[in-house]
Amino acid sequence: MTTAVKAGHLLMAEIFCTRLDEETTTYLKAFEVKAVCLFRRNIESEAQLTRLCADLSALMGPDALIAIDQEGGGVVRTSFWAFPPSALCLGAADDVALTEQVAQANARFLRSVGINWNFAPVLDVNVNPHNPVIGDRAFGSDPEQVAAHGLAYARGLEAAGVAACAKHFPGHGDTHLDSHLELPTVNRPRPELEQTELLPFRRAVQDGISAIMTAHIVFPALDETLPATLSHAVLTGLLRREWGYEGVIITDSMGMLAIDSHYGRGEAGVAALQAGADMLMALGPISAQIRTLDAVQAALDDGSYDPAPSLARLRRLAAQFPAQIRPQPERGADTLLFERAWGRGLCQIGAVQRPAPGSRALLVVRREEAERNVSEAGLSADQVVTALGGLYALQLHSYDDPAQLDWPALRAQADAAGAALLLATTGRLRADFDFEGVRPDLHLCLWNPYAVLDVPAPALVTYGYQPEALAALHAFLSGHAEATGRLPLAGLER
Repeated sequence: MTTAVKAGHLLMAEIFCTRLDEETTTYLKAFEVKAVCLFRRNIESEAQLTRLCADLSALMGPDALIAIDQEGGGVVRTSFWAFPPSALCLGAADDVALTEQVAQANARFLRSVGINWNFAPVLDVNVNPHNPVIGDRAFGSDPEQVAAHGLAYARGLEAAGVAACAKHFPGHGDTHLDSHLELPTVNRPRPELEQTELLPFRRAVQDGISAIMTAHIVFPALDETLPATLSHAVLTGLLRREWGYEGVIITDSMGMLAIDSHYGRGEAGVAALQAGADMLMALGPISAQIRTLDAVQAALDDGSYDPAPSLARLRRLAAQFPAQIRPQPERGADTLLFERAWGRGLCQIGAVQRPAPGSRALLVVRREEAERNVSEAGLSADQVVTALGGLYALQLHSYDDPAQLDWPALRAQADAAGAALLLATTGRLRADFDFEGVRPDLHLCLWNPYAVLDVPAPALVTYGYQPEALAALHAFLSGHAEATGRLPLAGLER
């Protein structure tokens, strides 16, 4: 049996250019690819991105889907617009109307260059302090709060013309492994899953969200052996039949090692489609993408997979959210909105006492924070110093390995100079400090809020390290603003 359907209609490609070059054009045309996911490597400037999206849309046609991970916080692919606040920052502000407004503004920025699909909101319930991949990407640890803010975010995106995508179904919030690197398992019984992981996604289905992204995680209560991405029981049995979901199901990247190292690239792609996915996010080298395309094409040609329902859903999504450039007259107001939202999220844990402006301070901070998987690189020590500019007579102590820090000596150095001892944590991953009985005076928690568990000191939590978050921090420390955010994670209160 032959078919006119090309495997490329069911694949989201990764490209490796900033301008649509001959090699990329040939690849996308040959396989009739209709969807592309953009990363920071594809983006140089607003004008360049606008041209790239226009060229992609023209090449892929009216069903074009141009996607991006523009969640906010540490997952933002552009560097030339204002930075939207992280989900956790919005959870700390805990104003559902503000969350929806932020999402609308985020969508207006994306639509101004022709992007029509944002892989947000994250509906994972962040209940595991050792989770290496979610962190500030979730709205909190309360499933009801995650659902309320996640649905508001989705509505905001879609009201402004960008398709939303809830992720990572059935939930990545209670893992201690990163599915980019390993295959996690969540061993909760079904009733607990219903009350925690599944609750926000069920609400999103009821609210009519346009798309859902799968997680490469095994949930034995739902499928004893297969990760959700490959599970017919999860994608078809639960999501389609039990919940009645009719939107698009897209996989997370099939290049992640949770899938690629265990199930094979091409074979896993076919299995995901047969399980109920509509589109494969087949990221990675072009050669790996082609292996997926070849395997899917074989399944189409021999009739072992019927693409008709998936193609209808994908066309409906593209028709509802066409990849057209829309001007953004509200840009100044949207920038101010992001700044205000970051400030609303800033919160304090414990009895925070602001060092007096102009006083001495010894700042301890990691020298560099590298890019890690989905997130961009964090702050360097020099950037933290710049962020605190003008506040204190500042002395910097930067480090590479927290195990090498001599905290008693740092405490003695600060006391001898009449300085406050400040520690800034700037990483998505937590650090293993040994304070040897020493207590810093103030912890500036500039990314993962679970870092407050590792530092025996009052803390200021920004839920991110972007310029707007640092401006809110500076305003508080200088006495020009208060920290009114509410901690959206259980177990960190003091």
